[in-house]
Amino acid sequence: MAYSKRVRMDAYRTLAFGAIGATYAAVGTALTDPARIFILTNLTDQAIEFSLDGATDHFYLASGGYKLIDCTANKVRDEGFFVPDGTVFYAQHAGVAPTSGLITVEVIHG
Repeated sequence: MAYSKRVRMDAYRTLAFGAIGATYAAVGTALTDPARIFILTNLTDQAIEFSLDGATDHFYLASGGYKLIDCTANKVRDEGFFVPDGTVFYAQHAGVAPTSGLITVEVIHG
């Protein structure tokens, strides 16, 4: 059966521990489609802060933590609630630089 709406996944974005500093660094490239769901994962040994504008602290993740943000929960309309295309995810350490691991951003759009 063919459906007109399909889930699509971006290639995941990563940033290694050595590139995570005291100021925000981009995690991969800008979104080319509006994101319906995204997952932030911190696989480093320190707490990480994420930003959607490179200046504001939006999400805090402890070492080993993750957040799944479903912007369109219970809504599938095209005029729904999305992270806009062109958005870049940014990350910085939350006070102590990590010495191992990486962070990932996974994006689902449709």
